[in-house]
Order: sequence, then structure tokens, then C-alpha cells
Amino acid sequence: MARPKIKHLAVMSRDTEKLAQFYKDTFEMEEVNRSKGQHGIPAIYLTDGYLNLAVLPCALQGEAPPGLNHFGWQVDSIDEISTTLVNNGVEDPKMRPSNRPYAEFRGCDPDGNMFDLSVHGFTKVETRADREAKAPTKKEPVPAE
Repeated sequence: MARPKIKHLAVMSRDTEKLAQFYKDTFEMEEVNRSKGQHGIPAIYLTDGYLNLAVLPCALQGEAPPGLNHFGWQVDSIDEISTTLVNNGVEDPKMRPSNRPYAEFRGCDPDGNMFDLSVHGFTKVETRADREAKAPTKKEPVPAE
């Protein structure tokens, strides 16, 4: 298995438009996608061509606070990395909701820091249905809670 690579960071923001524009103007990041988000605030996805930054909305309705929310690893095999994670004492990663276009699974480290796991990467919008139509993973889905 090739070495996993950090390819994605997610930041929670009260003003996603303003923060995304800052990253576009300051670091020449390119907008690759946007979605409805929550509370009328869009989620905006940026890239520098290597690392992707999700600028996600937060409000005072009890979501995560502003700042770093999670990061994402691009891996060759969900099954192999899942085995490695469990062997290293953490919970088996859980399948992300089917409408999440980037990461297939969510895991966490021993301190509870969340991370996404993706085989297809974080630049191409691809739902679970798209992925299953191409090449279903061997890992059995975990029912949604």
C-alpha cells in the first residue's frame, strides 16, 4: 500500500464567502465546488492543486465552533487502512452519509480528532452511488445512525 497522504482540511466559518475569498485572494486557491450548506450559508470547497480546503458553515445553533474541524487522508484501500487503525487501538472507521461527495469513511485518532478517508480523493465531486457504480468497496457499509 502506498503511503497515505493528507489531502483535505475542513474549517468551520461563520462567513464562508468571506473566508473563501480570503484564501482565493491571498493564496490563489481555486473554487472547485460549493453546496447549499446550513442555515443559508454555503459550503465552499477550494484547492491549491494539491491540498483541498473545505470552508464549512457554522452558526450558533449548536454545531462545531469556528476553526479546524477535520482533515482528510487519501488512501489506496479502505480495507487495509481500517485494519491498521483497529490494530492501532482505535475504532473502525464509519461510512459517511451517501450524500457526502468527497470522503467515503470517517475515523478518529486516540484523542478524538476526526479525519476523513477517501480512495477517490477530494477534488472530484462523487457520491456513494457514483463510487458504487464504478467499483464497490469490499468493506460492508455501516448502517446510518
